[in-house]
Amino acid sequence: MKKLCVVIGALILVLVAISLVLTLFEKNIPLKDRIALVRIEGPILDSQNAVDEIKDYGKDSSVKAILLRIDSPGGAVAPSQEIYSEVKKVAARKPVVVSMGSVAASGGYYIACPATRIVANPGTLTGSIGVIMEIPNIEGLLNKIGVKTEVIKSGKNKDIGSMFRAMKPQERQLLQGVMDNVHEQFIRAVAEGRKMKTEDVRAIADGRIFTGEQAVGEGLVNELGTLEDATRVAAKLAGIKGEPEIVTKKDKFSFVDILRNKFPKEILDVFPTVKIKYLFAP
Repeated sequence: MKKLCVVIGALILVLVAISLVLTLFEKNIPLKDRIALVRIEGPILDSQNAVDEIKDYGKDSSVKAILLRIDSPGGAVAPSQEIYSEVKKVAARKPVVVSMGSVAASGGYYIACPATRIVANPGTLTGSIGVIMEIPNIEGLLNKIGVKTEVIKSGKNKDIGSMFRAMKPQERQLLQGVMDNVHEQFIRAVAEGRKMKTEDVRAIADGRIFTGEQAVGEGLVNELGTLEDATRVAAKLAGIKGEPEIVTKKDKFSFVDILRNKFPKEILDVFPTVKIKYLFAP
């Protein structure tokens, strides 16, 4: 009886060991070629999560291609440029295919343009190659309720864009120069990413939007299709035969997310500031 218990115990230990080995083997040496799915949804307010995810998959040799699902109207300029830069770097090493959802406009298009291929639904809203700055002016309201502000500044343009007074002509000219420069950066990024002539991009870079079908005709999108179609395109570009394994990171929510890209837009709008945005906001 004692020997039988020892034998059974040994068999259990062997089975546990085999199970652990198989689990580790499958985790570290995938049985299928993999495609990583990265989702960018909602306004682009921060780039850290997206950049880290794209960078990690770019380094992972088991990931043969990255599928970037974009459903975003755009957002802040700098985060859009940072994501663009990482997509461009990774696309130089392995295929990056963009699948556009309902909207991939302005900053949402900016981050898509350096990808290997762009796939959009026929009714996707995209394009909106332009820059916007919105400055509220509550001077009239303050005058009605008898409230005045006093400003002490070190330079004549230090309070440019103040919501408490009307903008002066020279201030508008200065801000327009900033906008034109950032707009030109957008145009150059699209021209480089899509391998188009700068003048051809500039001709349609007036903030107008396109459907996915129209965007194909303008050279902004490669082809029409769904997320599933984009997956097949990515598999073909990566040389994957058969059904690829799709991997994606689980969405985590933390206090840091609240301070970054998860912070509600309605709350952010309570505190108006001067912001330059690649944003489609009808």
